[in-house]
Amino acid sequence: MGGILLKNITVADAQRTYNANLLIEDGIITSLDGKTADEVYDCTGLVAMPGLFDMHIHLRDPGFTAKEDIITGCAAALAGGITGGACMPNTKPAIDSPETVRYILDKAGKTGVDIRPVGAITKGLSGKEMTDFDTLKAAGVCALSDDGRPVENAEIMRRALVRAAKRNIPVISHCEDLSIINGGIINKGEVSDELNIPGMDRASEDYITAREMILAGSANVPIHIAHVSTKGSVAMIRFAKSQGVKVTCETCPHYFLLTDEAVRSMDADYRMNPPLRTEEDRLAIIEGLLDGTIDCIVTDHAPHTSDEKSDFYRAPNGVIGMETSLAATLELYHDGKITLSDIVRLMSDKPRDILSIPRIEIKVGAEADLCIVDTEYEWTVDPDKLHSKAKNAVFKGMTFKGKPIMTICSGDVRYMDPEYDFKKENG
Repeated sequence: MGGILLKNITVADAQRTYNANLLIEDGIITSLDGKTADEVYDCTGLVAMPGLFDMHIHLRDPGFTAKEDIITGCAAALAGGITGGACMPNTKPAIDSPETVRYILDKAGKTGVDIRPVGAITKGLSGKEMTDFDTLKAAGVCALSDDGRPVENAEIMRRALVRAAKRNIPVISHCEDLSIINGGIINKGEVSDELNIPGMDRASEDYITAREMILAGSANVPIHIAHVSTKGSVAMIRFAKSQGVKVTCETCPHYFLLTDEAVRSMDADYRMNPPLRTEEDRLAIIEGLLDGTIDCIVTDHAPHTSDEKSDFYRAPNGVIGMETSLAATLELYHDGKITLSDIVRLMSDKPRDILSIPRIEIKVGAEADLCIVDTEYEWTVDPDKLHSKAKNAVFKGMTFKGKPIMTICSGDVRYMDPEYDFKKENG
Protein backbone atom coordinates (compact mmCIF):
# COMPACT_ATOMS: atom_id res chain seq x y z
CA MET A 1 0.00 0.00 0.00
CA GLY A 2 2.42 2.74 1.20
CA GLY A 3 2.09 6.47 0.77
CA ILE A 4 0.44 9.38 2.55
CA LEU A 5 -3.24 10.27 2.23
CA LEU A 6 -4.45 13.76 3.07
CA LYS A 7 -8.21 13.20 3.42
CA ASN A 8 -10.88 15.87 3.06
CA ILE A 9 -8.37 18.62 2.35
CA THR A 10 -9.08 21.91 0.57
CA VAL A 11 -6.65 22.46 -2.30
CA ALA A 12 -5.83 26.06 -3.21
CA ASP A 13 -4.09 27.07 -6.41
CA ALA A 14 -3.92 30.43 -8.18
CA GLN A 15 -7.25 29.82 -9.97
CA ARG A 16 -9.54 28.10 -7.49
CA THR A 17 -10.08 26.06 -4.35
CA TYR A 18 -11.59 22.58 -4.29
CA ASN A 19 -11.87 19.53 -2.05
CA ALA A 20 -9.70 16.46 -2.55
CA ASN A 21 -8.23 13.34 -1.00
CA LEU A 22 -4.57 13.83 -1.90
CA LEU A 23 -2.66 10.57 -2.23
CA ILE A 24 1.13 10.80 -2.32
CA GLU A 25 3.17 7.75 -3.29
CA ASP A 26 6.93 7.66 -3.85
CA GLY A 27 6.99 11.45 -3.74
CA ILE A 28 4.35 11.87 -6.45
CA ILE A 29 0.69 12.90 -6.24
CA THR A 30 -1.01 9.80 -7.64
CA SER A 31 -4.66 10.62 -6.95
CA LEU A 32 -6.95 13.48 -5.97
CA ASP A 33 -9.50 10.93 -4.78
CA GLY A 34 -7.34 8.51 -2.81
CA LYS A 35 -8.90 5.88 -0.60
CA THR A 36 -6.21 4.61 1.74
CA ALA A 37 -2.48 4.68 2.51
CA ASP A 38 -0.02 3.72 5.23
CA GLU A 39 -0.33 7.21 6.72
CA VAL A 40 -3.78 8.80 6.67
CA TYR A 41 -4.49 12.28 7.99
CA ASP A 42 -7.97 13.70 8.40
CA CYS A 43 -7.40 17.18 6.97
CA THR A 44 -10.93 18.50 7.35
CA GLY A 45 -10.62 22.26 7.63
CA LEU A 46 -7.03 22.29 6.39
CA VAL A 47 -5.69 23.78 3.15
CA ALA A 48 -3.01 22.42 0.82
CA MET A 49 -1.10 25.08 -1.11
CA PRO A 50 1.84 24.69 -3.46
CA GLY A 51 5.05 25.07 -1.46
CA LEU A 52 5.81 28.76 -0.98
CA PHE A 53 8.84 30.42 -2.56
CA ASP A 54 10.55 33.33 -0.77
CA MET A 55 12.63 35.17 -3.34
CA HIS A 56 14.40 37.43 -0.83
CA ILE A 57 16.19 35.82 2.11
CA HIS A 58 19.56 36.25 3.82
CA LEU A 59 21.02 32.98 5.04
CA ARG A 60 24.29 34.61 6.26
CA ASP A 61 26.24 31.56 5.11
CA PRO A 62 29.15 31.68 4.37
CA GLY A 63 30.78 34.17 6.68
CA PHE A 64 28.19 35.21 9.25
CA THR A 65 27.03 31.91 10.68
CA ALA A 66 26.67 33.26 14.22
CA LYS A 67 23.53 34.95 12.89
CA GLU A 68 22.20 32.09 10.74
CA ASP A 69 23.42 29.28 8.55
CA ILE A 70 21.96 27.38 5.64
CA ILE A 71 20.73 24.51 7.82
CA THR A 72 18.95 26.67 10.42
CA GLY A 73 17.65 29.05 7.76
CA CYS A 74 16.14 26.18 5.81
CA ALA A 75 14.58 24.79 9.00
CA ALA A 76 12.94 28.19 9.51
CA ALA A 77 11.74 28.12 5.91
CA LEU A 78 10.13 24.70 6.30
CA ALA A 79 8.35 25.83 9.47
CA GLY A 80 6.91 28.68 7.42
CA GLY A 81 5.66 26.46 4.59
CA ILE A 82 8.47 27.69 2.34
CA THR A 83 9.91 24.96 0.10
CA GLY A 84 12.15 27.21 -1.98
CA GLY A 85 14.00 30.48 -1.61
CA ALA A 86 16.49 32.84 -3.22
CA CYS A 87 19.37 33.81 -0.94
CA MET A 88 21.00 37.20 -1.28
CA PRO A 89 24.70 37.72 -2.01
CA ASN A 90 25.86 39.83 0.97
CA THR A 91 27.73 36.94 2.53
CA LYS A 92 31.49 36.71 3.20
CA PRO A 93 32.77 36.06 0.66
CA ALA A 94 29.98 37.57 -1.42
CA ILE A 95 28.23 35.31 -3.90
CA ASP A 96 30.44 36.51 -6.73
CA SER A 97 32.24 33.27 -7.66
CA PRO A 98 31.23 29.76 -8.78
CA GLU A 99 32.91 28.34 -5.68
CA THR A 100 30.57 30.20 -3.32
CA VAL A 101 27.54 29.27 -5.41
CA ARG A 102 28.51 25.59 -5.28
CA TYR A 103 29.12 25.76 -1.53
CA ILE A 104 25.57 27.06 -0.96
CA LEU A 105 23.94 24.56 -3.32
CA ASP A 106 25.82 21.63 -1.81
CA LYS A 107 24.93 22.55 1.76
CA ALA A 108 21.29 23.35 0.95
CA GLY A 109 20.90 20.09 -0.95
CA LYS A 110 20.58 18.18 2.31
CA THR A 111 17.70 20.29 3.64
CA GLY A 112 14.91 19.54 1.16
CA VAL A 113 14.50 23.28 0.49
CA ASP A 114 15.10 24.44 -3.08
CA ILE A 115 17.65 27.18 -2.37
CA ARG A 116 18.65 29.32 -5.35
CA PRO A 117 21.64 31.66 -4.82
CA VAL A 118 21.44 35.24 -6.08
CA GLY A 119 24.77 36.28 -7.57
CA ALA A 120 26.38 39.66 -7.01
CA ILE A 121 26.15 42.26 -9.75
CA THR A 122 29.55 43.67 -8.81
CA LYS A 123 32.61 41.98 -7.34
CA GLY A 124 32.54 42.09 -3.56
CA LEU A 125 29.34 44.20 -3.77
CA SER A 126 31.70 47.12 -4.34
CA GLY A 127 29.56 48.75 -7.00
CA LYS A 128 32.54 49.07 -9.31
CA GLU A 129 33.50 46.06 -11.43
CA MET A 130 30.83 43.70 -12.73
CA THR A 131 31.06 39.99 -12.01
CA ASP A 132 31.22 37.33 -14.72
CA PHE A 133 27.50 36.83 -15.35
CA ASP A 134 28.03 33.81 -17.62
CA THR A 135 30.11 31.96 -15.06
CA LEU A 136 27.67 32.71 -12.26
CA LYS A 137 24.70 31.57 -14.34
CA ALA A 138 26.47 28.35 -15.26
CA ALA A 139 27.20 27.75 -11.57
CA GLY A 140 23.50 28.05 -10.71
CA VAL A 141 22.50 31.59 -9.71
CA CYS A 142 18.84 32.47 -10.30
CA ALA A 143 19.26 36.26 -10.38
CA LEU A 144 21.74 39.07 -9.80
CA SER A 145 21.69 41.76 -7.11
CA ASP A 146 23.96 43.75 -4.83
CA ASP A 147 21.21 43.59 -2.20
CA GLY A 148 22.26 45.00 1.12
CA ARG A 149 23.68 47.85 -0.92
CA PRO A 150 22.55 49.76 -3.99
CA VAL A 151 24.58 49.91 -7.19
CA GLU A 152 25.36 53.61 -6.80
CA ASN A 153 26.67 54.28 -10.31
CA ALA A 154 23.75 54.53 -12.75
CA GLU A 155 25.84 53.65 -15.80
CA ILE A 156 27.16 50.48 -14.19
CA MET A 157 23.58 49.54 -13.31
CA ARG A 158 22.40 50.29 -16.85
CA ARG A 159 25.11 48.11 -18.38
CA ALA A 160 24.38 45.37 -15.86
CA LEU A 161 20.69 45.39 -16.79
CA VAL A 162 21.49 45.10 -20.50
CA ARG A 163 24.13 42.40 -19.99
CA ALA A 164 21.86 40.37 -17.69
CA ALA A 165 18.88 40.62 -20.05
CA LYS A 166 20.95 39.16 -22.91
CA ARG A 167 21.56 36.15 -20.68
CA ASN A 168 17.97 35.93 -19.35
CA ILE A 169 19.07 36.59 -15.77
CA PRO A 170 16.72 38.71 -13.62
CA VAL A 171 18.21 41.73 -11.81
CA ILE A 172 16.94 42.66 -8.35
CA SER A 173 17.53 46.22 -7.16
CA HIS A 174 17.99 47.39 -3.57
CA CYS A 175 16.60 50.90 -4.05
CA GLU A 176 18.46 53.21 -1.71
CA ASP A 177 20.40 56.42 -2.22
CA LEU A 178 23.06 56.39 0.49
CA SER A 179 23.68 60.13 0.28
CA ILE A 180 20.02 60.81 1.07
CA ILE A 181 20.00 58.25 3.91
CA ASN A 182 22.95 60.11 5.46
CA GLY A 183 23.05 58.12 8.68
CA GLY A 184 19.29 57.79 9.18
CA ILE A 185 18.10 54.70 11.04
CA ILE A 186 14.27 54.93 11.02
CA ASN A 187 11.68 56.49 8.72
CA LYS A 188 12.06 60.25 8.52
CA GLY A 189 8.82 61.78 9.71
CA GLU A 190 6.73 62.59 12.73
CA VAL A 191 8.05 59.73 14.86
CA SER A 192 11.72 60.38 14.09
CA ASP A 193 11.21 64.10 14.80
CA GLU A 194 9.50 63.45 18.13
CA LEU A 195 12.17 60.95 19.21
CA ASN A 196 14.98 63.10 17.81
CA ILE A 197 16.36 60.12 15.89
CA PRO A 198 18.07 60.52 12.47
CA GLY A 199 15.53 59.68 9.78
CA MET A 200 15.72 57.82 6.46
CA ASP A 201 13.96 60.03 3.93
CA ARG A 202 11.54 58.23 1.61
CA ALA A 203 13.17 60.12 -1.27
CA SER A 204 16.04 57.63 -0.99
CA GLU A 205 13.84 54.71 -2.04
CA ASP A 206 11.66 56.65 -4.46
CA TYR A 207 14.60 58.20 -6.30
CA ILE A 208 16.40 54.93 -7.00
CA THR A 209 13.12 53.15 -7.82
CA ALA A 210 12.51 55.81 -10.46
CA ARG A 211 16.11 55.60 -11.68
CA GLU A 212 15.96 51.82 -12.13
CA MET A 213 12.72 51.99 -14.08
CA ILE A 214 14.07 54.76 -16.32
CA LEU A 215 17.18 52.67 -17.03
CA ALA A 216 15.14 49.52 -17.67
CA GLY A 217 12.57 51.34 -19.78
CA SER A 218 15.23 53.04 -21.89
CA ALA A 219 16.91 49.72 -22.66
CA ASN A 220 13.60 47.81 -22.81
CA VAL A 221 14.86 45.21 -20.33
CA PRO A 222 13.39 43.80 -17.07
CA ILE A 223 14.02 45.09 -13.54
CA HIS A 224 12.75 43.75 -10.22
CA ILE A 225 12.38 46.21 -7.34
CA ALA A 226 13.08 44.75 -3.90
CA HIS A 227 11.16 45.36 -0.65
CA VAL A 228 8.86 48.24 -1.71
CA SER A 229 7.81 50.30 1.31
CA THR A 230 6.58 53.74 0.19
CA LYS A 231 3.40 55.05 -1.39
CA GLY A 232 5.58 56.92 -3.89
CA SER A 233 7.30 53.78 -5.13
CA VAL A 234 3.97 51.96 -5.46
CA ALA A 235 2.54 54.84 -7.50
CA MET A 236 5.59 55.05 -9.77
CA ILE A 237 5.69 51.30 -10.37
CA ARG A 238 1.97 51.29 -11.16
CA PHE A 239 2.50 54.05 -13.73
CA ALA A 240 5.59 52.42 -15.21
CA LYS A 241 3.72 49.16 -15.70
CA SER A 242 0.92 51.04 -17.49
CA GLN A 243 3.56 52.44 -19.86
CA GLY A 244 4.96 49.03 -20.68
CA VAL A 245 8.10 49.11 -18.55
CA LYS A 246 9.16 45.55 -17.70
CA VAL A 247 9.11 46.06 -13.96
CA THR A 248 8.12 43.66 -11.21
CA CYS A 249 8.33 44.23 -7.48
CA GLU A 250 7.91 42.73 -4.03
CA THR A 251 6.99 43.81 -0.53
CA CYS A 252 7.17 42.27 2.95
CA PRO A 253 4.46 41.58 5.54
CA HIS A 254 5.84 44.15 7.99
CA TYR A 255 5.18 46.91 5.45
CA PHE A 256 1.46 46.08 5.22
CA LEU A 257 0.88 45.27 8.90
CA LEU A 258 3.10 47.68 10.86
CA THR A 259 4.09 51.36 10.85
CA ASP A 260 6.89 53.41 12.35
CA GLU A 261 4.78 53.82 15.47
CA ALA A 262 6.36 50.49 16.51
CA VAL A 263 9.80 52.09 16.89
CA ARG A 264 8.56 54.30 19.72
CA SER A 265 9.46 51.29 21.90
CA MET A 266 13.14 51.89 21.00
CA ASP A 267 13.43 48.17 20.30
CA ALA A 268 15.90 47.52 17.47
CA ASP A 269 13.92 44.47 16.36
CA TYR A 270 11.63 46.99 14.65
CA ARG A 271 14.50 48.45 12.66
CA MET A 272 15.00 47.29 9.09
CA ASN A 273 15.96 48.79 5.74
CA PRO A 274 13.80 50.12 4.21
CA PRO A 275 12.23 51.15 7.50
CA LEU A 276 8.68 50.84 8.72
CA ARG A 277 6.82 53.77 7.20
CA THR A 278 3.56 55.62 7.94
CA GLU A 279 -0.07 54.52 7.93
CA GLU A 280 -0.48 56.17 4.53
CA ASP A 281 2.35 54.04 3.15
CA ARG A 282 0.96 50.90 4.75
CA LEU A 283 -2.40 51.40 3.08
CA ALA A 284 -0.70 52.11 -0.26
CA ILE A 285 1.18 48.82 0.00
CA ILE A 286 -2.09 46.95 0.57
CA GLU A 287 -3.66 48.76 -2.39
CA GLY A 288 -0.67 47.75 -4.52
CA LEU A 289 -1.14 44.11 -3.53
CA LEU A 290 -4.85 44.23 -4.32
CA ASP A 291 -4.54 45.84 -7.76
CA GLY A 292 -1.58 43.78 -8.94
CA THR A 293 1.02 46.54 -8.84
CA ILE A 294 3.00 44.50 -6.29
CA ASP A 295 3.77 41.07 -7.71
CA CYS A 296 4.86 39.08 -4.71
CA ILE A 297 5.30 38.90 -0.95
CA VAL A 298 8.75 38.06 0.43
CA THR A 299 10.32 38.28 3.88
CA ASP A 300 13.77 39.90 3.47
CA HIS A 301 14.63 37.45 6.28
CA ALA A 302 17.67 39.13 7.85
CA PRO A 303 18.99 37.41 10.99
CA HIS A 304 21.19 39.19 13.55
CA THR A 305 22.42 38.12 16.96
CA SER A 306 20.73 39.33 20.13
CA ASP A 307 23.90 41.17 21.12
CA GLU A 308 23.90 43.05 17.82
CA LYS A 309 20.27 44.04 18.31
CA SER A 310 20.69 45.10 21.95
CA ASP A 311 21.63 48.72 21.20
CA PHE A 312 18.88 50.59 19.35
CA TYR A 313 21.18 53.18 17.81
CA ARG A 314 24.03 50.89 16.76
CA ALA A 315 22.07 47.77 15.80
CA PRO A 316 22.23 46.51 12.21
CA ASN A 317 19.03 46.72 10.20
CA GLY A 318 16.97 43.61 9.56
CA VAL A 319 14.32 41.27 10.94
CA ILE A 320 13.57 37.57 10.56
CA GLY A 321 10.31 36.54 8.95
CA MET A 322 10.16 33.18 7.19
CA GLU A 323 8.24 31.46 9.98
CA THR A 324 5.64 34.24 10.21
CA SER A 325 5.18 35.42 6.61
CA LEU A 326 2.22 33.22 5.70
CA ALA A 327 0.51 33.83 9.04
CA ALA A 328 0.95 37.59 8.60
CA THR A 329 -0.40 37.47 5.04
CA LEU A 330 -3.41 35.51 6.23
CA GLU A 331 -4.39 38.64 8.16
CA LEU A 332 -5.37 40.12 4.79
CA TYR A 333 -7.30 36.94 4.00
CA HIS A 334 -9.23 37.04 7.26
CA ASP A 335 -9.99 40.73 6.63
CA GLY A 336 -11.59 39.74 3.32
CA LYS A 337 -9.04 41.64 1.23
CA ILE A 338 -7.45 38.69 -0.57
CA THR A 339 -8.30 35.05 -1.28
CA LEU A 340 -6.32 31.88 -0.74
CA SER A 341 -5.72 31.83 -4.50
CA ASP A 342 -4.25 35.34 -4.25
CA ILE A 343 -1.85 34.08 -1.57
CA VAL A 344 -0.72 31.24 -3.85
CA ARG A 345 -0.12 33.74 -6.63
CA LEU A 346 1.78 36.20 -4.40
CA MET A 347 3.83 33.72 -2.39
CA SER A 348 4.34 30.72 -4.67
CA ASP A 349 3.63 31.24 -8.37
CA LYS A 350 4.76 34.77 -9.12
CA PRO A 351 8.14 34.60 -7.36
CA ARG A 352 8.95 31.46 -9.33
CA ASP A 353 7.74 33.11 -12.55
CA ILE A 354 10.01 36.11 -12.04
CA LEU A 355 13.01 33.84 -11.51
CA SER A 356 12.04 31.45 -14.35
CA ILE A 357 11.60 28.56 -11.93
CA PRO A 358 8.79 26.08 -12.75
CA ARG A 359 5.63 26.56 -10.72
CA ILE A 360 4.54 23.93 -8.23
CA GLU A 361 1.31 22.27 -9.34
CA ILE A 362 -1.05 20.16 -7.28
CA LYS A 363 -2.14 17.58 -9.81
CA VAL A 364 -1.83 13.88 -10.53
CA GLY A 365 1.67 13.09 -11.68
CA ALA A 366 3.28 16.13 -10.06
CA GLU A 367 5.91 15.94 -7.35
CA ALA A 368 4.37 16.61 -3.95
CA ASP A 369 5.71 19.97 -2.81
CA LEU A 370 3.10 21.24 -0.38
CA CYS A 371 2.38 23.65 2.41
CA ILE A 372 -0.45 22.39 4.65
CA VAL A 373 -2.18 25.20 6.53
CA ASP A 374 -4.74 25.53 9.28
CA THR A 375 -6.16 28.95 8.49
CA GLU A 376 -8.05 29.12 11.80
CA TYR A 377 -5.28 28.01 14.17
CA GLU A 378 -4.48 30.78 16.66
CA TRP A 379 -0.93 31.08 17.93
CA THR A 380 1.37 33.69 19.43
CA VAL A 381 4.81 34.37 17.98
CA ASP A 382 7.45 33.35 20.52
CA PRO A 383 11.00 33.98 19.19
CA ASP A 384 12.36 31.25 21.46
CA LYS A 385 10.24 28.67 19.64
CA LEU A 386 11.36 29.70 16.16
CA HIS A 387 13.90 27.63 14.22
CA SER A 388 16.16 30.49 13.19
CA LYS A 389 19.32 31.10 15.20
CA ALA A 390 18.22 34.73 15.39
CA LYS A 391 15.44 36.07 17.59
CA ASN A 392 14.86 39.47 15.92
CA ALA A 393 11.28 38.63 14.96
CA VAL A 394 9.32 41.73 14.01
CA PHE A 395 5.98 40.10 14.91
CA LYS A 396 7.08 38.81 18.32
CA GLY A 397 4.25 38.69 20.83
CA MET A 398 1.58 39.05 18.14
CA THR A 399 -1.24 36.52 17.91
CA PHE A 400 -2.08 35.33 14.41
CA LYS A 401 -4.89 33.21 13.04
CA GLY A 402 -3.48 30.69 10.62
CA LYS A 403 -0.24 28.72 10.44
CA PRO A 404 1.61 26.19 8.29
CA ILE A 405 1.40 22.95 10.24
CA MET A 406 3.03 20.53 7.78
CA THR A 407 5.50 21.03 4.93
CA ILE A 408 6.13 18.36 2.31
CA CYS A 409 9.11 18.54 -0.07
CA SER A 410 9.44 16.04 -2.92
CA GLY A 411 6.91 13.85 -1.15
CA ASP A 412 8.78 13.79 2.16
CA VAL A 413 7.26 15.32 5.27
CA ARG A 414 10.02 17.74 6.25
CA TYR A 415 8.15 19.65 8.95
CA MET A 416 5.28 18.95 11.34
CA ASP A 417 4.27 21.50 13.97
CA PRO A 418 5.13 19.79 17.27
CA GLU A 419 2.31 21.61 19.08
CA TYR A 420 -0.41 20.83 16.56
CA ASP A 421 -2.95 18.08 17.20
CA PHE A 422 -2.85 16.08 13.97
CA LYS A 423 -5.82 13.80 13.33
CA LYS A 424 -4.06 10.67 12.15
CA GLU A 425 -5.88 7.48 11.17
CA ASN A 426 -4.75 3.93 10.60
CA GLY A 427 -4.26 3.11 6.93
